[in-house]
Amino acid sequence: MKRLLLLAPVLLLVLLGTAPVAAETDIVVIASDVQPSFPLEAVFTLEVESYAEIVDVRLRYRVDKMNYAEVVSEGWADFTPTNRTTANWRWDMRRGSLPPGAEVTYWWMIEDADGNRLETSPQVMHFDDNRFAWQSLTSLTDDGSELRLFWYQGSDSFAQELLAACEQGLARLTEGIGAHPERPIEIYVYASAGDLQGGMIFPQEWTGGVAFTEFSTIAIGIAPTRVDWGKRALVHELTHLVVHQVTFSPYGQLPTWLDEGLAMYNEGELESHFQSRLRTAIQDGSLISVRSLCSPFSAESDKAYLSYAQSYSLVEYLLDAHGPELMLELLTVFKQGSTYDAALIEVYGFDIEGLDARWSATLATSSLADGSVPAGALQGRVWRSQPVLIVLVAVLVLWIILTLAKRGRASGQAAEEGEL
Repeated sequence: MKRLLLLAPVLLLVLLGTAPVAAETDIVVIASDVQPSFPLEAVFTLEVESYAEIVDVRLRYRVDKMNYAEVVSEGWADFTPTNRTTANWRWDMRRGSLPPGAEVTYWWMIEDADGNRLETSPQVMHFDDNRFAWQSLTSLTDDGSELRLFWYQGSDSFAQELLAACEQGLARLTEGIGAHPERPIEIYVYASAGDLQGGMIFPQEWTGGVAFTEFSTIAIGIAPTRVDWGKRALVHELTHLVVHQVTFSPYGQLPTWLDEGLAMYNEGELESHFQSRLRTAIQDGSLISVRSLCSPFSAESDKAYLSYAQSYSLVEYLLDAHGPELMLELLTVFKQGSTYDAALIEVYGFDIEGLDARWSATLATSSLADGSVPAGALQGRVWRSQPVLIVLVAVLVLWIILTLAKRGRASGQAAEEGEL
């Protein structure tokens, strides 16, 4: 009994003696913070201490977006190696910008001179455009897709009208070709193109809207007075976003005419100024080849407008002649990495030139080439795609010439006989 009593104080001393030693091995985080400055940068700060000198501080982060694999990035913090130090890491968005509302999960990795290491708990940064007081509306579609619209200028009815247009555009995509968004969609409606461009790194002066596919985010400038234009523009960008998500892959990309054509088609009926340019090109024989339309469109406005109009017409032809099911199949084949020609052959049985010839042939009987087109105007590409028709026309013209010549000779003989 006495031995046990004697051992108890010894055990107590041992326990009390070892507790401070264990504490001396701890790395302690005093403060952790992040200061976003949209759209230019985000500065991450950490204050930390240890009984040994802090020798390594790194920030690890993961951006919430579509990726082919999980990606964790690392930033080496600036700090002075001491027992208690403040470290910071600046994310310069000129090297990789984020759209409004982007979400970043981050944590710190710290090591001291004794080899002790600490990994902090993950925290989340929201990269918000705080220049404006945003309002929001949320919609859940019948197929479970979530749409969330943010705006700061204009009435509730303005926002509701835009959101309804997005719902309808999404429904047309789903019902038409079976394309569904992969993630909830966020839409930021700026009151002007200038406000939008102020939230971008190195914006182009013509930028009026952009779809950040991997983030499932759309940012667009729409003044409340331009709601009709805004609805079409929003549906256009929404279509780009969904189609790019459906075909998201490291293996290949869509031809430009298909990407833009689907977006134009989902807006609704082709606008009159596009129809006019397409009609003129048909009449003049100045249509752009489908092969050329696979690449980015010309910077010249007239050629660009015609490229968009032709893209609409090409998609319309494929959907009308071959059905929406094959269109979704075509997108799936592109996602798998097929070339432009190989994908068309696999799905439709013809390559780009075959598509060009078949589509061109339909233009001669379309509403764009009605009776107002003068005889012989449908020349160039439309005629070249129909060599048999050219021969028939040539034979007909020759027959008319011979007939008229024969009648002329008969008339001359009759006149001579009358004189006699």
